[in-house]
Amino acid sequence: MDQTDGTLGVLADGPEFELRGAADGSAYVLRFKTDALTANIAGDDAERFREDYDTIKAQYPEWTSDQMLAQLWDQGGYSWLASQDG
Repeated sequence: MDQTDGTLGVLADGPEFELRGAADGSAYVLRFKTDALTANIAGDDAERFREDYDTIKAQYPEWTSDQMLAQLWDQGGYSWLASQDG
């Protein structure tokens, strides 16, 4: 999936991370801008990501988008799905 795919709207954007997602929750693109890495998340991983993202948003409503996405990237294990941009 191409991260510039017009069907993926921006869900969260900060200085370090960006999250794009399909309206139906079937696919997400999580970018770590600082290191130029992108995780394309689809299928069962997308379902799990949506649940994890919703949980983080509910538990830590005061967190910035970068804090939430960094938590998912590091502790959620989504960095394992990443590849170098380019």
